[in-house]
Amino acid sequence: MNEKNSNSMARVERYYQDYGLRARELKEEGKRFIGYFCSFVPVEIINAAGFFPFRLRGDVHEPITKGDTQLETIACPFMRSCFDLSLKGMYDFCEGLVIPHACDSMTRTYSVWRYSLGLPYSHFINIPHGVSEPALEFFKAELNTFRKSLGRYAGRDIPDGDLVEAIELYNKNRKKARALYELRKADPPLISGSEASRVLTVAMSLPVTEANALFDDVLAALRDREVSPLQKAPRIMVDGACIDNIDVFKLIEDSGANVVADNLCIGTRDYWLHVSTEGDPMDALSRRYLDKLNCPRTYRDKVGETYEEDLESRFGTMGALSREFKVDGVILYVYKYCDPFGFEVPARKAYLDSLNIPVLYLEDEYSAGTIGRLRTRIQAFLEMIG
Repeated sequence: MNEKNSNSMARVERYYQDYGLRARELKEEGKRFIGYFCSFVPVEIINAAGFFPFRLRGDVHEPITKGDTQLETIACPFMRSCFDLSLKGMYDFCEGLVIPHACDSMTRTYSVWRYSLGLPYSHFINIPHGVSEPALEFFKAELNTFRKSLGRYAGRDIPDGDLVEAIELYNKNRKKARALYELRKADPPLISGSEASRVLTVAMSLPVTEANALFDDVLAALRDREVSPLQKAPRIMVDGACIDNIDVFKLIEDSGANVVADNLCIGTRDYWLHVSTEGDPMDALSRRYLDKLNCPRTYRDKVGETYEEDLESRFGTMGALSREFKVDGVILYVYKYCDPFGFEVPARKAYLDSLNIPVLYLEDEYSAGTIGRLRTRIQAFLEMIG
């Protein structure tokens, strides 16, 4: 492994441990950042407006203190952690914030964020809960409202040409991320789940051109590995919402498994889906973010006559990933008070049962102090499928 490629993994570790380090450096050079939540925010529009999108994340090792003085504790612990860090000034390089209508914890707290942080710019994107042509029309209008709002704040219009350029940049970003997943198909994989999660998380904190360059360096470093540093072990896929800390991956791997795939927001849900480069870019964005993005918060009409056919239409992505990555078992990891995913747990388990794929359901708080107590259940699950 040459020195440049070796340094790329060290850079990933530095940016992961000090999340926002590169953004703070660029802020001093006059670059401008807009913070955002959730996979439903069209980062292409932010980029085309001349800002760098920065995805907010929490910290399972940081106790929530300031955040709980302004938000009720029955709200999503991940969202509360992000809010807490924002109040503590960790993301003060962001001059704006975009929150989508993803779940109640985000939607109902938008006004608290806006009031408490006092940012120069903030915007709420309303997203339909259904997928139909009228819903897509409505969502396109909402995205156009966001486009105009951000353009006014930037002091310029956002032309279609800039949008197309941003779409192409992010499509390249997603293609490079997918190449990272390809290296996980080997048995044993060439990269661990915790390593991959670090790279994917860090990429969302960088300008897209820098993220693309980082992906190239990391991929080159991994391809230099003549043999995998890992051992053959049960191949696990992690399913759930937004896991932005590697602790749960490390716990699974330390228990004797390889995390080879995921169905997560900072994972395949974010990086798997491209935006069409044909036709109206706003049409393409609205279709990608509403129709293609498969999240429990979006209702889809029943497909087929049977319950099994309906499950396949809703969760077929999990089945496809399980086959593609030769998964031996799935760990469904859901945060406490995450209602969209919590409501779907029985159906997700039923679907995996229909494929004869063992599944372990874990509900946890967003805290390093609680993750360790899951070790026994994970070890027992791995022994069962081993």
